[in-house]
Amino acid sequence: MRLLLLSNSSAPGRGYLEHAREEIADALGGARRLVFVPYALADRDGYTAQVAKALAPLGVEVAGAHAADDPAAAVAAAEAVFVGGGNSFRLLKSLYATGLVAALRERVASGALYIGSSAGTNMACPSLRTTNDMPIVQPPSFEALGLVPFQINPHYVDPVAGSTHQGETREQRLVQFLEENDVPVVGLREGTWLRREGARLTLGGIDAGARVFERGAEPREWGPGADLGELLGAQGRFDVG
Repeated sequence: MRLLLLSNSSAPGRGYLEHAREEIADALGGARRLVFVPYALADRDGYTAQVAKALAPLGVEVAGAHAADDPAAAVAAAEAVFVGGGNSFRLLKSLYATGLVAALRERVASGALYIGSSAGTNMACPSLRTTNDMPIVQPPSFEALGLVPFQINPHYVDPVAGSTHQGETREQRLVQFLEENDVPVVGLREGTWLRREGARLTLGGIDAGARVFERGAEPREWGPGADLGELLGAQGRFDVG
């Protein structure tokens, strides 16, 4: 299985996808056609055009799944698939409505590269439950694609010393998740990504690393280049009440 799971698609001072462009090019290998899944945003044409412009320097042709007569068939024939960020609830609802949950699972299992960013990275997890997004719509299920056996929290931010914010920190919210569910969570800071090639899972990034949360244990810090392959053997238990 081949995955590239980005925490974010834009980094300060850089163009869209620019911070990860070399990693994307390496992951694509010889693939020069990509199907983009834009359902996390309302302007699907504009979103697809943005991705096409960003990947043009790599010589990659981008087609929007939403523009196909049969989005599931378009994904089934894709060399690579990129699921973009936006609202995770809207995205997952659309994946179910278009038949892409099954189509994406099958195509990635048969060898196509899956690239996700933010909400698209959430989709690679077993469940939607560690997204940061507001539930603006209701998908038929929180079950996502399950391309990895652990959860990811994109855009992970550390507590800010001296902050006057009175809501929970991201760490507190993930601890609350683990009070109800027993499955590891990778907090991916901005500018980081996970790259999976078969049984190998590597943390990459331009600066910061990631934080791994597990029930009953102190969070662990990992830097770019770390091998997180142990997480591929995770056994998760979700509350179903």
